[in-house]
Amino acid sequence: MAACVSNESGQLYILPSRLDEEYSHAVVRYLTHGHGVTRSQIHVKSEDHKSKEMPESRTDNRSRSENSATSLTGPRKNYACAHPSYLKTLAQSHSDWIFGAIAEFVDNSRDAKATMFDISIDMIYSRIVGKDIPMLAVLDDGHGMSHEEIMKMMSFGRKEPNTNDPNCIGRYGVGFKTGAMRLGRDALVLTQTTNSRSIAFLSQSLNEDKDNIEIPIVTYSRKEQYMEVDTNIQTETSSNNNLKAIMEFSPFNEYFIGEKAGLFDRKGTGTQIYIWNLDEWGSTYSLEWVNTKGSSSFYQGDIYIRSRRPRSRLGQMTKEVPLDYSLRSYLEVIFLDPRMKIKVQGSLVKSRPLAKFLHKTSIENGFVSEKPVQLILGHSQLDLEQGNCGIFLYWHGRLIEAYKRVGSMIHNGEKSHGLVGVIDVTDVMDDDSGRVWVHNNKQGFVDCEPYALLEDWLSEKADKYLDNTVDKVNVKKGGVRYKPDREWVQCNKCRKWRTLPTDFNSKTLPLEWFCYMKPVNGKCEMPEQKLDSGVITISSQRTGYNCKENSSAESEHEDDRQPLKKLRRGKKI
Repeated sequence: MAACVSNESGQLYILPSRLDEEYSHAVVRYLTHGHGVTRSQIHVKSEDHKSKEMPESRTDNRSRSENSATSLTGPRKNYACAHPSYLKTLAQSHSDWIFGAIAEFVDNSRDAKATMFDISIDMIYSRIVGKDIPMLAVLDDGHGMSHEEIMKMMSFGRKEPNTNDPNCIGRYGVGFKTGAMRLGRDALVLTQTTNSRSIAFLSQSLNEDKDNIEIPIVTYSRKEQYMEVDTNIQTETSSNNNLKAIMEFSPFNEYFIGEKAGLFDRKGTGTQIYIWNLDEWGSTYSLEWVNTKGSSSFYQGDIYIRSRRPRSRLGQMTKEVPLDYSLRSYLEVIFLDPRMKIKVQGSLVKSRPLAKFLHKTSIENGFVSEKPVQLILGHSQLDLEQGNCGIFLYWHGRLIEAYKRVGSMIHNGEKSHGLVGVIDVTDVMDDDSGRVWVHNNKQGFVDCEPYALLEDWLSEKADKYLDNTVDKVNVKKGGVRYKPDREWVQCNKCRKWRTLPTDFNSKTLPLEWFCYMKPVNGKCEMPEQKLDSGVITISSQRTGYNCKENSSAESEHEDDRQPLKKLRRGKKI
């Protein structure tokens, strides 16, 4: 028999002694709930009514508490624990492509409704190693995370988000951990909401030689610009111990943390992630970075994969695929409908929604697995020059697969160079039962029936487009360049897209353009223009991005081009 008293703070259990002990001895257990961890204190009551506290470690304390609680209510249960080596295992999710780890942070910022995402690598001094080391920094201006939310982010998996937002990308609850541990050994998160600030530390260095993963978290309550430890969540002693662990195993101290907290904009909310002890490539780092040189837009900073190797794709022969090794090139096309400002190494990324930058655009509508789909096909001058082609597959507006070759594109070589397709497959790859046919690293799709049917449909449409356009194009002398059917520019304030007049040279636009500027001369309140659905548009301007380039030369020789002469076979020697 046992006595139990419950209140808001926890439960008090009074347990009888074991059969082999005197009945005058009783065990008292008090279980409190806080920070997602159950804590207990064990007292043994002796005959003279003096109590002695039995010391226990935090790990033993938790497991014994859970076992004692379950023994009162039902059969004993086993709970999983995570060894620190699991942090290295998490990094393997992005072992094929390190930019997939960075994409996890972009996804989180977008889900947090951020309007700005800034990523850079800079050198900072580490007193631990006594020299400057590179540190990757990610900043956004989203709504930030409360203590409960950052606890979920630091946990290893969580329930899928209950949201109706069609653009919400997060699903599995492991993105931050897999991304951070792929990029480096240690990561610090600083996040701020309208009424709180939290600091969390996920570190392989801290957890060396430990049996379980320790994740120090300190949370402050925020009253305007004043911060104080939130004692409703943790005690002063607990927060001081956690802060001490952070400062011992990181380059951060209280002043450095305060300096970084000052980076939150006027809205005062957002999240910052700092990663150091970066992943290595031989004797150097897997990533290399180029800083912006001065204020000229010609010199734009970038972060590269050091190996510069293209990803493996079926039927691909070219090795020039910039988005495979240039972060700037990848982030230009990462979103189907880009709205968030993105900066790399301090310079703005000029988004390039592919559907708006194609020539001879064809919009194909159909059904796959009884789900409606829309494919936009066309020719891209940039991909023609680089020898690339394929379909860009987006899921919830985020790029999952790039340059996927289908149908005759796999084998016909130069015939399909420059052909690009864009499609959002959210409806097809989200099962009606709630299952998602996307890999947890969000860099590919599961091999399933809907995906196979999608490939067949894409193959049919791509081959039809090639038959109707490419095979009928006359080869002309001279390096003729093709402009997109329409050229677009995005306002740096309202993030709406505006079409440019056909006779306007887009190269004259500044890097940061606004609606009031030429040639639109309008206002941000104007509605955004969109592509017409279900039509094929063919540009009348075929002379290139520079409207005067080759125009006169082509007109002069348009009618007097000579056919190729048949070469005589030489004599055999």
